[in-house]
Amino acid sequence: MNVVSEPIVRKKLSDEVFARLKAMIETGELKAGDDMPSERELMERYGVGRPAIREAMQALAGKGLVEISQGERAKVLRITAESIIRQVDLPAKMMLSGSSDSLEHLKSARIFFERGMIREAATKATREHIAELRALLDKQKASLGDADAFIDADMEFHQCIAQISGNPIFAAVSGAMLGWLKSYHTEMLIWTGRETFTLAEHEEIIRTIENGNADMAEKAMIKHLERSRALYALKGQK
Repeated sequence: MNVVSEPIVRKKLSDEVFARLKAMIETGELKAGDDMPSERELMERYGVGRPAIREAMQALAGKGLVEISQGERAKVLRITAESIIRQVDLPAKMMLSGSSDSLEHLKSARIFFERGMIREAATKATREHIAELRALLDKQKASLGDADAFIDADMEFHQCIAQISGNPIFAAVSGAMLGWLKSYHTEMLIWTGRETFTLAEHEEIIRTIENGNADMAEKAMIKHLERSRALYALKGQK
């Protein structure tokens, strides 16, 4: 009879502390906004040293469950779509920086996503939403000549369209994709004068949303994003 070897893996003390603290958060014993117990209290409760407590806290912070501030107790974070998606920021940027194919896939995913977002906006936008979009367009016009400010206003414009849906997951995904793409936005937008095309296309997008025409709004967004996708490139490929 063959005996299958199943060695018992000895856990690190910090892993045990992490598991117990995570359970306290998951069960609601510690709620969003609560201070975590002090290091000394946890050391006494679990009979472990300070390094194990600190490693466990860092692991909780890495999972987006707590926020650690210098000189203060860690706080339990409120879990939102934005905070969850923010956890993949660094891996996403590393993936994008290592492959032009990954960047192209992100561009395509963004177009697919924003086609749906603008159709939502065309059916749900209120006068207040239209006014907000126009204010952002005016802000972008006022940023002409300032590359960083112009691109930031561009991101705000597209983020606003996602927020019109009223779905926080849509808004979080939109913000993440825009943030990942920002790192690869080339100066072509500014020094070729293409910002005038962007402003005209944003004006057209607002007009189609205001008219409530989802089909025309989608066409306007596709035209805008297909033209602008060339403005994003890996460093060294500009």
